[in-house]
Amino acid sequence: MRSALAYTPRPGPLQGAAPLPALVFCSSFAVVAFCFSSPIVLASAGAGVVAVGVAAGAGRALAAALRWGLALAVLIVAVNALVTHRGETVLVRGPEVPVIGPIDVTLESIAAGGVIALRILVVLGAFAVYSACVDPDRVLRVLRPLAHRSALTATLVARLVPVAARDAARLREAAALRGPGAEPVGRAELARRLVAGSLDRAVDAAATLELRGYGLEGRAAPRRARSRRDGRFLAAGLAVGLGGAVARLAGVGGFDAYPSLAMEIDAATLGLAAALPLVALVPFARLSRRAPRVARAPAPGAARA
Repeated sequence: MRSALAYTPRPGPLQGAAPLPALVFCSSFAVVAFCFSSPIVLASAGAGVVAVGVAAGAGRALAAALRWGLALAVLIVAVNALVTHRGETVLVRGPEVPVIGPIDVTLESIAAGGVIALRILVVLGAFAVYSACVDPDRVLRVLRPLAHRSALTATLVARLVPVAARDAARLREAAALRGPGAEPVGRAELARRLVAGSLDRAVDAAATLELRGYGLEGRAAPRRARSRRDGRFLAAGLAVGLGGAVARLAGVGGFDAYPSLAMEIDAATLGLAAALPLVALVPFARLSRRAPRVARAPAPGAARA
């Protein structure tokens, strides 16, 4: 069973782009998520990530990341509502707890937790699209001249995280198939077996790299021809990331949860929210093909001359 987050070679605009433009494009949505706290802008960035995932054929990876992220989002909202007692609009008067004080649930604390949850969902979605569409081996070849060990570590993490998720699914399936008479297997036991298997896999990966001569100088890999979409992905990523950062520095998309909710809903914020999904889909538009030139036949008089 192959993990949804694992890279799957398939034809597509994002899969065929160079590693650097693809990395800039996918990480630009995370930059917007960390720059803004406005729910309008965060929801727009999330819509852009969903649109990119569907256009790139990474729907399964996106669904898996959102499924895990929704559970984490609910937990974050609940914890923030119970722990943070700030805000003027009290929804629930809680009991008095020694040392902590009264546990009051406010509208502002729920909204602040929702903003954090939206930010996490956007980042998880962007990482899921990157993991499913960008070849980690090509990323390693790009980063290898800059940092050998760091590039290898990042690539192994990107490859082994889906493998660990697949191993966890297999362990749960094997535990469920043991029958009703078998002793139930707890989460701690599954986690211990998963960690032990991951350590064994890491040793095997290190031995394989040593046998293949990693770190030795060899022939450089042939350069891949540049795709016409590389410039589009790079331009769209810079427009989303740098444009979002500049807009935030200019005061666009303001949001304050405490002491009372205050959110800017002006033309600049709405324009930015509308532009993010549209710019995200620009690299996936069809490229215009140039019509072949037809050679003209020489005129009769020119041939005689």
